[in-house]
Amino acid sequence: MDMIANILLAAGALGAGFYCHVLARRLRRFTDMREGVSGAVAVMSAQVDDLTRTLERARAASSEQAAHMAEATARAEAAARRLELLMASLHDLPDEAPQAPPESPRFLRSLEGIGA
Repeated sequence: MDMIANILLAAGALGAGFYCHVLARRLRRFTDMREGVSGAVAVMSAQVDDLTRTLERARAASSEQAAHMAEATARAEAAARRLELLMASLHDLPDEAPQAPPESPRFLRSLEGIGA
């Protein structure tokens, strides 16, 4: 009985050793900087940094454009108010009577041809 227990114990130890060897190989591949997950994490980290910089530039450009748009909107609203005021003042002007044509046309002659 002791012999069977020792054989089973040795088989278990060999199985555990083989399992540790397999796990060590997997861990080595996992931490490989070129092909493993660590390499992918490093590449993704660099991409995140690039995207963050791009996002900051886009945010700065959009805030600058928003300021320009606000300024242009304010100028347009001021111009609209002035136009409304001008239109209102045109309504206050009295209607002018149309000018009557002269009763008879007058022709003027030049005195150059007459020996005066």
